[in-house]
Amino acid sequence: MNHEKLEKNLIDLIKEEQAKLGYRKEEVRLYYPLGTLLHFYDCLDSADEMQTRLSDFPSAVADTLGAVEVSHKGERFCFVIPESGTEYVHTQMRENEFIRQLVELVGSHGATMEQIKALFEAQEASCVITDMDSDEFDVMIRFTEGDDAYYYCFKDEGCHIIYHRFLPEDYADFGFGNMSNDGR
Repeated sequence: MNHEKLEKNLIDLIKEEQAKLGYRKEEVRLYYPLGTLLHFYDCLDSADEMQTRLSDFPSAVADTLGAVEVSHKGERFCFVIPESGTEYVHTQMRENEFIRQLVELVGSHGATMEQIKALFEAQEASCVITDMDSDEFDVMIRFTEGDDAYYYCFKDEGCHIIYHRFLPEDYADFGFGNMSNDGR
């Protein structure tokens, strides 16, 4: 079974959490709706079938994330990443990693949408910046090359800017807009 997409996403989420909160060698619980897992595996499993599909996930990621525990209640799945897994992610994170730069910028007092756009444009990979016609977000930015496939959505709330990043399939499921809209 190929668990690469799920493993990468778990690592990305832990990196983001560590960039926001700092590193602590501690267990982390990450939750996923069934719909997101269906996208990772390109399947139509029920929750119980997905639990069966994930039965070999802990052994597949043991060398990186440690003894991961997977459970579900209804269509909500919980992945418990042990201390060794969070430590692995911490030691693999580069000091200049993009997510760290983004979190620092968004967390700084007075950050502007223009500064956020400039950060994306300063990366090696090309990006697309799209104004959104949505009450939820003002701008969506995504890279058009490289291994960062996330859709970063930003909202200027006046006194600060918030963001959320979505997998492309989840972004489409939420119906925020046309994924192929490459306008600026």
